[in-house]
Amino acid sequence: MPLIHEPVGAGLTRVWDVGDVRFHARTPYQEVLIGQTAQGVSLFCDGERQSTEASQLVYHEALMVPALLLAEQVRRVLVIGSSEGVACQLAVAAGAGHVDHVDIDEQAVRACAEHLPYGYTTAELDRAVQGVGAVRVSFADGWAFLGEAETRGDTYDVVVIDLPDENTDPAAQHNRLYGTDFLGQCARLLAPGGVVTCQAGCPTLWRNETLRASWRRFGEVFGTVLYFGSDEHEWAFLTGRTDPVDDPGALVARRFAERGCGARTLDAAALLAGSTPPYSLRRRTGSDQY
Repeated sequence: MPLIHEPVGAGLTRVWDVGDVRFHARTPYQEVLIGQTAQGVSLFCDGERQSTEASQLVYHEALMVPALLLAEQVRRVLVIGSSEGVACQLAVAAGAGHVDHVDIDEQAVRACAEHLPYGYTTAELDRAVQGVGAVRVSFADGWAFLGEAETRGDTYDVVVIDLPDENTDPAAQHNRLYGTDFLGQCARLLAPGGVVTCQAGCPTLWRNETLRASWRRFGEVFGTVLYFGSDEHEWAFLTGRTDPVDDPGALVARRFAERGCGARTLDAAALLAGSTPPYSLRRRTGSDQY
């Protein structure tokens, strides 16, 4: 049985027992492995767990639900990365009539559709690539796609950045899509009341470098920053709006309660409880504003 040694911090490694390997290849961008773990069928990229059958919905709803509720409307959505396709499906379920899904790694996206029991089926992906239906898949660089969208004058109510965790590898092409310049480019595509959301790293003390960097960048770009720390996963998520919003955590919890929601892994109480950033982030900014 293969073992995957996943680094989770300085000097710390998580070991995954992987059986029934369904897909394993080095694409032009990363090493992708899909196989069976104790958490069900699981996706690994460059030796890091990206999603598992047991926890993927907790992750994807934590990424999407706060953003969908903070946005004033959900008509047009842009998803960058998120090769499984779940984020796009959640956007459509929330009422989006047009979802652009952009991922640079076609081989990885197709492998996910073929081998994962969640996200796109191969037939759904084929229709999305052909531009049939609400979801339109483009195999392209996210940075270039944003530039072309801005030139066309396209706008979005929700922009989702769902990539492997930022790291210190200078050759990792996805790192540039976490930077302030990229966030600013996303912000320029927002419709009034629109939001940008991002997987922002882990709040655990010994592996929170990504979260601290993302918190600083979102604060530089957006007038409102909503933090959401999943109560049943290890990740934190940030959502930004360019305009100021009073108490965004209370707002999304109230909208959840008022509107109802098809979310299966969280509720209004979880949204409200998870909207307080870790003390270390609030201490660094000297503010409890978010």
